[in-house]
Amino acid sequence: MQTNQFVPIDKDTVRADTPGLATSTLFMNSAGASLMPRSVVTAMQDYLQLETQVGGYEAERLRADHMAQLYGEAARLINARPNNIAFSYSTTAAYMQALSAIPFRSGDVVLTTTNDYISNQLAFLSLQQRLGIRLIRIHDLDNGDLDLMHLEQLIQQHRPVLVAITHIPTNSGLVQPAEAIGAICSRYDCWYLLDAAQSVGQLPLDVDRIQADFLVATGRKFLRGPRNTGFLYVSDNVLDTGLTPLFIDRQGADWTGSDTFAIRVDARRFEPQEKSLSVVGLVEAVRYANQLGIEAIGQANQGLMHRLRTGLGQIDGLDLTDWGSVQSNILTFHSTRQSLATLEAALRQGGVLFTVQHKQGAIIDFTRKGIDWIIRLSPHYFNTEAEIDAVVALIDQAMTGRSV
Repeated sequence: MQTNQFVPIDKDTVRADTPGLATSTLFMNSAGASLMPRSVVTAMQDYLQLETQVGGYEAERLRADHMAQLYGEAARLINARPNNIAFSYSTTAAYMQALSAIPFRSGDVVLTTTNDYISNQLAFLSLQQRLGIRLIRIHDLDNGDLDLMHLEQLIQQHRPVLVAITHIPTNSGLVQPAEAIGAICSRYDCWYLLDAAQSVGQLPLDVDRIQADFLVATGRKFLRGPRNTGFLYVSDNVLDTGLTPLFIDRQGADWTGSDTFAIRVDARRFEPQEKSLSVVGLVEAVRYANQLGIEAIGQANQGLMHRLRTGLGQIDGLDLTDWGSVQSNILTFHSTRQSLATLEAALRQGGVLFTVQHKQGAIIDFTRKGIDWIIRLSPHYFNTEAEIDAVVALIDQAMTGRSV
């Protein structure tokens, strides 16, 4: 078995490339919206300056070659081909385009998990109310891992049209077994949709190994790109079958006659026409990740998260709420000993940037864990061990009342 070779990340260089780290804050929110590298910011500033001089249409024409680099860079990141990549305004926008391409009928079954992202769950519930599909959730094992035997049993019993998985939930560090799920879906010939919003840019992904028919990603999280950006991967099987989004923008098809149209042969049939400076920002963000190497990024992240989980795990009264045998760069915690208000205030006073999530965003998961809130920390490869230790000390102080 061949071992991947990579150059470890030069942390001094990436920190110098990150203007947001010049402040005194402790940034722990890459699962929300990460800090952009200087090259991303510069590309968008240059584009905006050009647009102020020549207008939006001409700026897009002059920067068309730059914007077109997105397809090759995104393909390189996930081991795809450029023809299988489409730009999107967000993960959710890409997700809805993918769902709209599947011709659901009343009684069709969709399988998902108890950890799926709230917007995805709402979409399924809407489809259930409007079109009469059946939504069935796969069981979890006692440790939080997805029950793959139950998944296969459900597929055999119900012959679902779609299996839809969130690779890493927004409310937990759990990593779902995307490749094992893909192998099962491939055996039974059902569509497989993977929400990779929290995994793209954080850890290595290979669409050949995952075997997803659709994979959606966002720019603003671990890819360190701008908001209102993302991309959609669609498989050759999707393209060859002729699946097309229900609402096609002019980018996706040619109007061939008064009552006819012809769809594009590539993934850009799913793409919106309207683009702007955010696209060049996404290009540079994906390029930056590719230049560092996703294996090197993943390795650096593992070290940081091991230190954070170990440190917080030693604090009495603090409950780490991430389940599963494989965990990511998202750490969530809760406490019955100390209030959310006290912990939140202590972290904000200490300059920590983080996210609070409440039960309505993850009703099933929070109900079974018996909690109604979590604090989420999500460092990235540009963070240092000293920053991790400072965050642990702040939380320990808030829990015990001792000074740092």
